Order: sequence, then structure tokens, then C-alpha cells
Amino acid sequence: MKTVMITRRDVKKILTPALANETVESAFRAYGLGQADMPAKSYLHFEKGDLRSMPAYIHGQGFRIAGIKSVNVHPQNKSHNLPTVMAVIILIDPENGFPLAILDGTCLTAMRTGAAGAVAAKYLSRENSRIAGFAGCGVQARTQLSCLLEVRRIEKVTIWQVSQDVQCSADFKEWVENTYHLETFVSSDIDKITTEADILVTTTPSRSPLVTRVSPGTHINAIGADAVGKQEIDPRVLRKAKIVIDDWSQASHSGEINVPLSKGQITQEDVYTELGRIAAGKAEGRTSEDEITLFDATGLAIQDVSCAYIVYKELRDTGTLQKITLF
Repeated sequence: MKTVMITRRDVKKILTPALANETVESAFRAYGLGQADMPAKSYLHFEKGDLRSMPAYIHGQGFRIAGIKSVNVHPQNKSHNLPTVMAVIILIDPENGFPLAILDGTCLTAMRTGAAGAVAAKYLSRENSRIAGFAGCGVQARTQLSCLLEVRRIEKVTIWQVSQDVQCSADFKEWVENTYHLETFVSSDIDKITTEADILVTTTPSRSPLVTRVSPGTHINAIGADAVGKQEIDPRVLRKAKIVIDDWSQASHSGEINVPLSKGQITQEDVYTELGRIAAGKAEGRTSEDEITLFDATGLAIQDVSCAYIVYKELRDTGTLQKITLF
């Protein structure tokens, strides 16, 4: 038997925002129905970053596949001309343990994270949401917007400009205008961005609260906090919000809620439910126009394995991929 090699170019050809959204929603539904097994991600910490191991087995909603992702986060990688996040995914046949495919997971990670935000927005944001605000304007902001546009008719994008990196917001603004022809607005006043957005997306590596004010009815996709000590949202905002997490063991350890939980600023009782339970119909999403909702996304292995499997299925019989004999 041979193992298929799937590159970034291959992944980008197949994994569109629409397909990623559909796949990730199915994976969350499987998880909510108990049709997926997924230990919490484990971490190796280095001086300048970390390495994470993320295994999962999905056995429902059209999936019967296992896999594991190895992914790093090194914020200073720009100086090495490397991405901050790089990932490799190995798909495993649960029948015999054979590695069916090895995939570039870097592009896939960005897209599946964007899809998780879109799924959350589908269930938790107001249907008439028109303004998307962004704190953070890197690669992840782009896939968040691309996937969000599949579920909401966004007409305006507002961007917080960080004084230390003016170019980032300028590049994001130009990309939004050239790619989607949407109205854009940039401001160094973060409160203006956070209080005027219908959907607020935070994708920064911050270790102290940035978002201190939002308006009634806002939905927040809190994406940036994905390790112990990271935090983007002020606990006072969290206490006003309906908090939905992707997974308790991960979110409590390394998600947006990890710091306020450790400080006693919120408790487990302040967390409403997991997104998988909403996708599975076991819990309601948004229930009023004025409630503030927040999705705490740490990134789940079920997202990686499901998306990798869809890409693999589309490409495995095309005859265009390299195959190698490992054993």
C-alpha cells in the first residue's frame, strides 16, 4: 500500500470556504452527537514558540476516519521567512492504522478555523448582520472573512489599526477591497471598531484584554487565544455574553476563557454550551436580538481531520498525486 502526498496547492484547489464550512459543521455535529473521539491537544513549549499534537477519530455524519495534526506556532517566524503557523496532517485508516495520506496542514488550518467562525456566526449572530469588525488583520482574518461571507451578507468591513504595524491593516484593507469589493474602514480607535460591529472577529496573539466594549446584539468570534495565558476579551464583556466554546478541556486550558477562569473572574457555570451541541440540535443558538454572544475557538482536531478527509477523497483517484511507500 502507498501513502498519498497532498500539497498546499492541492488543498487550495479543493477546500473552498463553502466546502470548509459544510465539512466543519458536520464535524461539530458529529462531536455533539458523540460520534467523534478527540483527546485535548498537547503542547511542547520552546523558547520562541510551541508544537501541538492533535489527534481525532470521527465515526459519524458521513465520516469514518482518524488522523493527527502536528502544528507549530512561532510568532517570530517572519524573520525566518516562514509562516507563524505550519502544520502537517496524517490521515489514518481506522481499520488497520495505515497512513492513507500526508497533507500540508498550513493552508487547511487557516481555512478550517475560518469555517469554525462561520459556523458559529450562522448559529449565534443576527441574520441581518452587515458590519464585520476585525481586531487582527493577518492570514487568519482573511479566512475568517472568506468563510463568514458564505453565511452572512456582510456589506462593510472595519479594521483596527495597531500603531506598531500599520502595514498589516493597510494590506488587509486592500485585500478586502480587491477580493470582495466591500466598503472598508480603518481606525486606530479599537472601541469604534468593537462597538459598531455586528460581528466582531479577534485574531491577535494578545495576552491582555483588547476588547472592553461591545454593543447589544454583537456576536464575537474570539479566535486568537489558543494557548495558556492568551486573552483578547475583557472579563466584563465575557460576563455579559452567552459564551459558547468548542471544547471544554481545551477552552478552559488555553482558550479565551482560560485566564478569567484561573483568576475566578468567571466560572464554568458562565459557559453556556459547546458549539457541537448547538449544531446537533441539543442546545439553542441566539435567542434574542439584543443578547451578546461569543464563540471561544481553540481549534479542534475534528476540524482538521474532517477537512483533510474531504480533500483526500476528492483527490485520491485522480492519478495526479505523488504516492510513496513508507513501509
